[in-house]
Amino acid sequence: MAEVHHFTYGAFNPVAAYLLAFLGSFLGLLCTGRARAARTRGRRNRWLVIAAFSIGGAAIWLMHFTAMLGFDVPTSPVRYDIAFTMISLALAVLTVGAGLMVVGHGRRSLTKTVVAGSLTGIGVLAMHYTGMAGMHVSGQIHYRPALVVASGVIAVVAATVALWFTQSVKGWAPITGAAAVMAVAVCGMHYTGMAAMSVELDRVAGPAISGIRPLMMIVPITVVTAATIVAMALSALQAMTDEEFTNGAGTPRRGVHAENPWSLKQASAIATRRTRPSPRPVPRREPVTPAAEATTTAS
Repeated sequence: MAEVHHFTYGAFNPVAAYLLAFLGSFLGLLCTGRARAARTRGRRNRWLVIAAFSIGGAAIWLMHFTAMLGFDVPTSPVRYDIAFTMISLALAVLTVGAGLMVVGHGRRSLTKTVVAGSLTGIGVLAMHYTGMAGMHVSGQIHYRPALVVASGVIAVVAATVALWFTQSVKGWAPITGAAAVMAVAVCGMHYTGMAAMSVELDRVAGPAISGIRPLMMIVPITVVTAATIVAMALSALQAMTDEEFTNGAGTPRRGVHAENPWSLKQASAIATRRTRPSPRPVPRREPVTPAAEATTTAS
């Protein structure tokens, strides 16, 4: 078996991976808190989608590949397949989103949380090993079944606990603590899965390994991170603006500056009415009484 390094750059990769997992979990829990407070199904779904990208995209997928940047096989080049990398991202976001949609609607139930957590955990496990399948070396990658099972158990438990947190935690301190716990669980699942692997090099040199270099992974990671953060920020701002200017049911609030959103046509019509000159008053003729008529005749 070939020598394998998981911490090529020392503590940098695990620390950076943990911080990403923490920040993604923290933002995701904030979004699920907003989802619980939403009064319409559409707004709740919007917040849950943002949370899915935060937890699945940042806390899980970005954490995984940030940690993978520290993986190295000294006697073999390491390359990554972009297609498998993007598939793993889709698996992470979709499975987390599915779990959030299940527990995010209706009454809270332990059975529903466990079922959704199991499905989400299996999806997260599939994300991890799909990403690993996209890693190419000059040999064969083997896995120890016991540690693979252990990583699966951690993934299911972590997903279930995370979904429970999304339904219950409130306030900055509890959300911070829950995000820290979620980050530990995500990192524990990743490094347990990595400990399960071993590399057996080919004795005969084969064709050149296809894929991109590990450090080149910084480019898609940076792009995905920036796109995710911008999308989440814009969606959050839009949702917060809608909730600020409406009563939660889609109708304008009374007594605020957004009471009657004017269109350009309405504003133009009102301005025209205000600036149009009023018509000249027509003099009114007074009725003539008999006494006044006699006086006029006498004159």
